[in-house]
Amino acid sequence: MHTFKIVPLDKAFVDKIKREKTDTFGIEVTEELAAGVGPCRLSLKPFKPGVDRRLLFLHSPFDQNNAFNQNGPVFVNAADVEPYADVYCFPKEIKADPVNFPLTLIGYNAVQRMVLTKLVGKNDVDDLINEIFESNPDVEYLHARNAEAGCYICKIERV
Repeated sequence: MHTFKIVPLDKAFVDKIKREKTDTFGIEVTEELAAGVGPCRLSLKPFKPGVDRRLLFLHSPFDQNNAFNQNGPVFVNAADVEPYADVYCFPKEIKADPVNFPLTLIGYNAVQRMVLTKLVGKNDVDDLINEIFESNPDVEYLHARNAEAGCYICKIERV
């Protein structure tokens, strides 16, 4: 039985950003050769530095506008890629590379208030997600973020 689901950026949203070349804040999207591994917030796959082209734009992963609404930069692959599909498991390539992808999980309640933060560290991220949802009924959903840069990676919903 699945207890959580990984939610990458929505493909229609990303396609609109690519087509209009501006983000939802009206800021021009920047295209560049990947200098780092990312990941792409649609496919949730690492970039190949010096090979992949990526788009950088400002994004808010929240539905409500309040003090916890953390806008920040995100990257998506400039090429047409498929959304992350193995939604009942945390992306294996990110999970397997804690050096490039140090993770923190941030829990929010139903009114988008931050109620929990956990560094993943050496823990198995899938097990930690299950543990958080099992022992914290007030956590409505999680955000996975880079623990060093603070960048949003994906949303994790209860199933």
